[in-house]
Amino acid sequence: MSQHSRPLYTNRNSTQTLRQGLEEYYVVNPNFTDPRKLPPEFAKILLAHDVSHIVYGCDTGMYDELKILPLTWWTSNYKFRDHLRTLKDPIISPAIKLMYNDLIKEHGVIWLYTSIFFVLPQLLPELISMWRKSRQRERFVPFLEFEPLLDRSLLEIRQEFDLLPFIR
Repeated sequence: MSQHSRPLYTNRNSTQTLRQGLEEYYVVNPNFTDPRKLPPEFAKILLAHDVSHIVYGCDTGMYDELKILPLTWWTSNYKFRDHLRTLKDPIISPAIKLMYNDLIKEHGVIWLYTSIFFVLPQLLPELISMWRKSRQRERFVPFLEFEPLLDRSLLEIRQEFDLLPFIR
């Protein structure tokens, strides 16, 4: 894959399996910590976050990084209250810090906060639209229990959970 092409899993109609998309994610992000190489209780939240990148077709640029968390809260069974609990959990919170440390290691702390400052205003209209589209949902993507989805195509998953309206 060339430096400038987008990963296949970001294509809204990708027929890759979730497992294939996850493999691609780690190939195109070699500097990210691979949670599959960490103790399971510590790695579970990291792996679920990485799976979310694949399911929602999000790359690792700041725009998509800022988009993925609210999108997860609104369309999966992992809600804002769950996120607050994980931030306080003595086992899981270090894993969340590891995600931020990976971003800082990759780009630097100044990039991280400058990007947030400049990208958030651009993202705000899409966040409002996503919030409106996510109302009245009846089916929620399994966040931590994603294993049954691993061998299904991304397009099939996205159709089943009505995610295509959220993927550009």
